[in-house]
Amino acid sequence: MKTPRSQLSRYDSSSVHYRDHNLVEDLLGQASFIDVFAYQTLNRQIDAAERTVIEAVLICLMEHGLTPSAIAARMVYSSSPENIQAGVAAGLLAVGSRFVGTMEGCAALLENIVADPDPEGRAQAIAAGHRDRRSPVPGFGHHLHKPDDPRAAALLDLAERVGTAGPHADALRCLARQVDHVAGRHVTINATGAVAALLGDIGVPVRLMRGFAVLARAAGLIAHIAEEQLDPSDRFVWALVDGAMSSQDAD
Repeated sequence: MKTPRSQLSRYDSSSVHYRDHNLVEDLLGQASFIDVFAYQTLNRQIDAAERTVIEAVLICLMEHGLTPSAIAARMVYSSSPENIQAGVAAGLLAVGSRFVGTMEGCAALLENIVADPDPEGRAQAIAAGHRDRRSPVPGFGHHLHKPDDPRAAALLDLAERVGTAGPHADALRCLARQVDHVAGRHVTINATGAVAALLGDIGVPVRLMRGFAVLARAAGLIAHIAEEQLDPSDRFVWALVDGAMSSQDAD
């Protein structure tokens, strides 16, 4: 049986190391959170352009208003205010294939397009397949931001400006052309579609991308709980649902 091991940290009576960096001598007061997170997660140093991209992605994914994850965090916190982590954890469980974590599905499609010798043909097949199944293409469409999602445009422009835009950004634009063609109308690239392209172009594996959403959303949920402490909304949500249920019973 293989002995468990980890390269992420080691320590003794006088020091703590993150990989090959001494926590006290090399990192505290010298390295940014994003630098350390990226080195721990990707096992390599990131450059200034990659740092800018990751920071923009995390900021973009941090806050989405009173979405299911935020509502869940607030409601669970109101039930167990002695455990702020319970509220945050509840909200993080809602980071999935419909909210916040949708970059993963788009990233897998972009990987297929990048790997295909005929990217336009692959993109056309993907768009047509989703139309035939009557399922939305991950990374496309938004109920509010039309005709374009300003967050996606800003993220893609940023990647071009700092020089990280590459084959995944090209694949996203290729897919966007085919999605529009198949739909017979313009369908916006949403923020998580852009995130998929940006993270793909700096070498983040598809299976890790949702982790960036989890990291960002955890910060946003802490902010929601901080607001809930000062201006509670839990009673309104509870009363709204209870009132609807009572109305059904009366009918």
